[in-house]
Amino acid sequence: MAATITPVTLTGHWVQLEPMGSEHSAALWAVAQHESLWRYMPFAVDSLKGMQTLVDALLQQQSQGQSQPFVTKLVATGEIIGATSFLAMDLSNRRLEIGATWITPDHQRSAVNSEAKLLQLQYAFEQLGCNRVEFKTDARNAKSRAALTRLGALEEGTLRQHMVLHSGWVRDSVYFSILASEFAGVSAYLEKQLSR
Repeated sequence: MAATITPVTLTGHWVQLEPMGSEHSAALWAVAQHESLWRYMPFAVDSLKGMQTLVDALLQQQSQGQSQPFVTKLVATGEIIGATSFLAMDLSNRRLEIGATWITPDHQRSAVNSEAKLLQLQYAFEQLGCNRVEFKTDARNAKSRAALTRLGALEEGTLRQHMVLHSGWVRDSVYFSILASEFAGVSAYLEKQLSR
């Protein structure tokens, strides 16, 4: 397995995940102006400058082989509606994290997130040969925890006082994972959800 990945575009029926670039900052900020998106995130995005700082940080991690950030677009219109990333990439140990995910409220609870997760998981397990994909979320974020459980990810435990958020809150992070041996079941579940 390679130590880094070449940026790739992942395309489904409803959503396309396109490699993030600094040129996306303004379009991301235009759809990111919802406080609810950032409530549990470790970073604050409350201005175009804040979005540029976040994008630059993700691109810096990418240059170090630690992340692959994507903008999330609607296939039908090309409209940017959010972002997601491969994070904490440790490809020598065949694992990575899917995170820094947000979708504008108008497209939450739609096929967008399910298909984006399916595209990322397929790439991680089928192309990169990962043994493990992990997720983490704020322990207070019941919505995210329930969504990960529905997805078929296994809750592994809580890292106490794991991160200091932009608000100063010291966050407990709950970790979830999906293993390669579990992916067929997760894929079948997501395909069924998307066929509705």
